[in-house]
Amino acid sequence: MTLATTEEQVTGTAPVRFPAGFRWGAATASYQIEGAAAEDGRTPSIWDTFARTPGKVFEGHSGDVACEHYHRYRDDVALMKRLGLGTYRFSVAWPRIKPDGSGPVNSRGLDFYDRLVDELLDHGIDPMVTLYHWDLPQVLEDRGGWTNRDTAYYLADLASATIARLGDRVRTWTTLNEPWCSSFLGYGSGVHAPGRQDPRAAFEAVHHLMLGHGLAARALRAGGAREVSLTLNLTDVRPYTPADQHDQAAARLIDGLQNRLFLDPALRGHYPQDMLALFERFGAAGVIHAGDEALIAAPIDLLGVNYYQPALVRAQVGAHSGEAHPGSEGVEFVTQHMPVTAMDWPVDPTGLSALLLRLAADYPDTPLMITENGAAYDDVVEGDRVADDDRIGYLDGHLRAAHAAIEGGADLRGYLAWSLLDNYEWGYGYGKRFGIVRVDYDTQRRLPKDSALWYAEVIERNGLS
Repeated sequence: MTLATTEEQVTGTAPVRFPAGFRWGAATASYQIEGAAAEDGRTPSIWDTFARTPGKVFEGHSGDVACEHYHRYRDDVALMKRLGLGTYRFSVAWPRIKPDGSGPVNSRGLDFYDRLVDELLDHGIDPMVTLYHWDLPQVLEDRGGWTNRDTAYYLADLASATIARLGDRVRTWTTLNEPWCSSFLGYGSGVHAPGRQDPRAAFEAVHHLMLGHGLAARALRAGGAREVSLTLNLTDVRPYTPADQHDQAAARLIDGLQNRLFLDPALRGHYPQDMLALFERFGAAGVIHAGDEALIAAPIDLLGVNYYQPALVRAQVGAHSGEAHPGSEGVEFVTQHMPVTAMDWPVDPTGLSALLLRLAADYPDTPLMITENGAAYDDVVEGDRVADDDRIGYLDGHLRAAHAAIEGGADLRGYLAWSLLDNYEWGYGYGKRFGIVRVDYDTQRRLPKDSALWYAEVIERNGLS
């Protein structure tokens, strides 16, 4: 294993082919597409509450209707089949399955996922289930949410209930999606639900989310899961001046908060020492009980990697990177002069190859899967066509970076585009479109963009021309 790539491999245009059996697909999340927010026993989630809080979400948009996937799933699965998707990653809505968060199972909620899984399998598509993609039942937030240790055990209960119903047909199970966002954006900066701004709460949420991962992984394994995974949003953190020791320290700190804080307990069985110091600094060290780190380190079969952009940082006395990262005073995120998406995120595929190779080196023997990668652009509809060349360029570049990482020694098993559909983009409401399929929110018409047709060809040839 060489664990290296060349610039030509990442940025070139030569044809490439992926390994036999490489898994191709797309991903979504329950609150972002399902709609039917008050149907069949579903109760409000923290995102229902957050969306109704004035000033929190663009133009007050909510997921009440979203893409109506709850009622249109058959048509959506047929569309997936036409595009050649082999894997579909979706999340279950906790408030559908356990309306009071911790009590009896709502069979009507599970009925929907039962029908969806059967529909996928009937079309030859492998279902990949995520247990928690941010839609915590509001009743649990009223009891403390992820600052309450009990919530971790309730997630394990959700895992047991869901696999008991679907485990005979679902191969791959994911415990959490992006606990960094749930903790730091939800409890630190407050830009995500539940909208709290409390550094101590953010670190308490980090630990209880990771504890929930470990407990849920064990529950899934006990229920017969064949493949258990965890999905993290990770980034390649770079010092602005590589030879400057202060910039190196800044990069180490942000790498700790963004990456190692979640990777190390899950894959090495302990939190990094520099991150434990931050738990202590913010008064959250007491949440880590004896034996917790062993629980968090429950074996997984696959690490899901969500990648969108690298981070360039430098040390600057008196600067603050923002409240999303409690403890990162003195660190500045530097604007990178390169093309950006509609989110103003820099487009740099080399960050993906570097990240994958770093994971292969630092956490060997852990198979990897890109579970989210994609871009929002200001799409223009021209008749029955969306010519989204920028998105095609983004996907092409990142797939080449992924292939380069495989050639460099990374054990990468698959790639899931984010997202299948334009959808509810959290605090941005319906103002940002990540989908390879356009959704007209007035009519709910689906229109595959040029990127969807291009992606279908990539899947068919198992590579890039």
